[in-house]
Amino acid sequence: MYKLRKRGPGEHTMHMKKMKRTLPVLMAAALATASLPLAVQADSSNVVTLGANLSEEQKTSMYEYFGTSKDQVQTIEVTNADERQYMEGIASEEQIGTRTYSCSYVQPTSDGGIQVKVANLTYVTSSMIASTLTTSGVENCNVVAASPIAVSGTGALTGIMMAYETASGETLDEGQKAAATEELVTTGELADAVGQEEATGLMNDVKEQVIEDGITDPSQIQDVVNDAANTYNITLTEDQMNKITSLMETISQYDYDVNALKNTLDNLNGESGGFFSNLWDSITGFFGGGDSNGGIINDTNDDVLGSDVVTDSTLEDSGSSDSSSDSTEEAGGGFWDSIVGFFQNLFGGGDDTKDETTDESAEETTDETTDPAADETTDEVLDENSENTDGAETENTDENADGTTEADGTDGPAADENADGTVSNTDNTGTANDPAAAETQNN
Repeated sequence: MYKLRKRGPGEHTMHMKKMKRTLPVLMAAALATASLPLAVQADSSNVVTLGANLSEEQKTSMYEYFGTSKDQVQTIEVTNADERQYMEGIASEEQIGTRTYSCSYVQPTSDGGIQVKVANLTYVTSSMIASTLTTSGVENCNVVAASPIAVSGTGALTGIMMAYETASGETLDEGQKAAATEELVTTGELADAVGQEEATGLMNDVKEQVIEDGITDPSQIQDVVNDAANTYNITLTEDQMNKITSLMETISQYDYDVNALKNTLDNLNGESGGFFSNLWDSITGFFGGGDSNGGIINDTNDDVLGSDVVTDSTLEDSGSSDSSSDSTEEAGGGFWDSIVGFFQNLFGGGDDTKDETTDESAEETTDETTDPAADETTDEVLDENSENTDGAETENTDENADGTTEADGTDGPAADENADGTVSNTDNTGTANDPAAAETQNN
């Protein structure tokens, strides 16, 4: 008669550990596969702007830097006259200049806030552009602003707003675009006096509180500015205070989505959107979309602009010219490690994989060195004894771990009566089936 063999304690532990290791991988694969259809987006909605004063060779190099080509995107040429439309009366003639070299690459997205990378722009930063774009009315997009040569970048915002309107089909409010340009210039001037990080932080904090709390009174706005200045240990001049207060008063007149604004400002502050939000962004980014996780920013090739290129990104504050292929590979590895790691923690209590592997190896070795016949005999004896209705002893010959044999008389699961009348443990190996002993051997 066929009898089911009972699993020993050591084998049961090993089986559970294998399940803990396999199940996260299977669930991660299922989740990743389900995301595939959502990750595809055509480049037809992406727009490139090129400075009108670039040479043909420089224009070609900018397409290469952006990781695209002329036939894959829409292209707009931005002139100095375009920049003056928004900057005259706000920026100085020196800041506006007479030539346009700044370029941009814009990709509208459905979520994730605003992400920006800049290259060879000496006056504006990625954070400044991202924040001022929220003022213009943009809520979600990826932006690359760059130049083949070092320029101030004050005119970059003009081209970006033009590209966004073309790419999204959305017309931004003229007043908000003017306020965004004023904010960029004001933040840049303040940065010259107190530092870029402090200036950007102050402007962002004031804007967020003014919009979130619906503050429109100039005196109350001034109080918010003073509080922010104290937070960043900044002493503002009367002129600086008046400019910031006037700008925020203008911004307060418009209707903004507070959640969208906070999403971008949280990005700038390095705050996470939460595990599941970041996990989904990683999944879509790994399988070809990744719009809300940087999208086109990940396609840039800094090597095209030379070894001395200066970059800055809201995604990562590196300032280096790492190749996009390396970044992509690292992002892919990080994504898979994160998603598998999450399910391992969920189902396995955060056990270390290396330790599990070591434990399983040791456990398998212990199980293999233990006489399998002893386990099988014990299981058979127990099964046969349960079938014995008259309580009579069942004779059995068992082979010990040392290869010798002795006759047993088994009348219960707890003890065996040997041929000489003495009582010994049913388990002839002594410790092989003792969970505590097995654990000691594994360690």
